[in-house]
Amino acid sequence: MKRPIRADKEQAMDAAGWDERYRGSALVWAAAPNRFAEGELAGLPAGRAVDLAAGEGRNAVWLAERGWDVDAVDFSAVALAKAETLAAERGVQLRTQCTDLTAWAAPEAAYDLALIAYLQLPWPQVSQVLRLAATAVRSGGTLLLVGHDTSNREHGFGGPQDPRVLYTAEQVAAEWRPYARILRAETVTRPVDGPEGPRTAIDSLARAERL
Repeated sequence: MKRPIRADKEQAMDAAGWDERYRGSALVWAAAPNRFAEGELAGLPAGRAVDLAAGEGRNAVWLAERGWDVDAVDFSAVALAKAETLAAERGVQLRTQCTDLTAWAAPEAAYDLALIAYLQLPWPQVSQVLRLAATAVRSGGTLLLVGHDTSNREHGFGGPQDPRVLYTAEQVAAEWRPYARILRAETVTRPVDGPEGPRTAIDSLARAERL
């Protein structure tokens, strides 16, 4: 059942805030795919994929370049317009959908891959998106999440500092276990440039195979 799109002020401000952040000619994030998405997904045969919280499309475009049929979903219309531009520059196509992810009408068992990279919502909403993603992937398909780990706030560098939008790989795995076999659920690190030189960010990584 399709959930109604939230119209409360907090959600509208969230979308407007991200639109403002993405507005401009330069990409907010690098055009290259996330290192963990690339590492985990490079060996998969191409199929149909959905990139949830796709942003400016760096991961979605990378998948499309490798033959995937990709849906890119985000609640920032500005970000998705930039994703379409990036795809055109790379000679590939995306289907974009601008919607609140908690209101996404997930097609049942339609995808071979659901990717969620750095979704920044409070945990109750993240858990809802995780369940929607699981129902959208067919048996044998892949679920992959990469996000800012809870421990990054005190022990890592960068990323959001609001604890409400941080979570662990085990929290993600617990949501997916009723639907999938957990292949990885752990913290991973990546180098980032800080004002005083190289630093380390701590992320959560969860990968699962749909039952």
